[in-house]
Amino acid sequence: MIQKLHRPHPHTPTRCAGMLAAPSQDWNVFQQIFVEHWDGFKRVYPRYNTSYYDGLVDKMLACGDPERMGYLEYRCLHCGQGQHRVAMSCKSSLCLRCAKVYVDNWVSQVSQMRHEGVIYRHIVLTMPAMLRTTFYQQSQAVLSPFMRCGVQCLDDVFSRVSDKSLKGGYIMVIQTHGRNGQYNPHLHCIATSGGWDQKAKQWVHLDYVPYPLLRKKWQWHLLTMLRQTVKTKEIRRLVDACYTRYREGFVTHVQKGDVPARYQSLATYLAKYVVSPPISLRRIDRYDGHHVTYHYRSHKTERVERERVDVYTFIGRMVHSLGIFILCD
Repeated sequence: MIQKLHRPHPHTPTRCAGMLAAPSQDWNVFQQIFVEHWDGFKRVYPRYNTSYYDGLVDKMLACGDPERMGYLEYRCLHCGQGQHRVAMSCKSSLCLRCAKVYVDNWVSQVSQMRHEGVIYRHIVLTMPAMLRTTFYQQSQAVLSPFMRCGVQCLDDVFSRVSDKSLKGGYIMVIQTHGRNGQYNPHLHCIATSGGWDQKAKQWVHLDYVPYPLLRKKWQWHLLTMLRQTVKTKEIRRLVDACYTRYREGFVTHVQKGDVPARYQSLATYLAKYVVSPPISLRRIDRYDGHHVTYHYRSHKTERVERERVDVYTFIGRMVHSLGIFILCD
């Protein structure tokens, strides 16, 4: 039997002898990248020179350090001998060791929002590559309207299919990166399969979502939002170019309806991609002080691909996904 003896207040210095689990070599490498290059990265990319990002990095670097985070101390209740001290974790969204805890907490919160007995779909709304630079440069202005136009688009589609004015239920999340970590904003939505008809005071279930209609509606809602939010000649030209190049609409993905019992597994799947950094520890292959090599499974080829990037690019891909936006409607 083990008894918990001591827990210093987090961030209170403690200098105690005992057994402390050493961080893995991979984790030391991840921390080393930020220790050596975070300040230089902020000078090159000043948009990340904020107390928010500094706080996330500081917590991640302190993770597992008993002098900064505190510790738990245990001993055997039978013999009273021996001590085992376990350093506290940081639970930061940037920390790859704490990602599971962060994911579990997010899934728990999302699961409380679901409606019993309602079937859900996982819908992904993407944008073409030609819009990504604009979204990166105008992120503060467009990311929140980006989510809301996703809600408006799905309500529009549901109403068109049912020939009734429907209001669906959505958990809308922005994912700002692809599997390789590159900036690629798109929306993940856990959506009800149908909506509420306010006029008839009843729920209307939909068995299907027409893919061609969803593509065209999403293109119209997204480009209309962009034109109304960023009112420049360049944006008007970009919007016109999108209509000309993508005559069938923008790419969307719709899963078949998930029964309520699978809601939590769907939330867990999304959480792994949208509330934790895009590159896990086991995918980091090498760091030489200037470049980082990592691997990932490509959506296009369904094979493992490897990429070697400079260290600032790597840090950018790790931190630009941390400003997660979630809309529940």
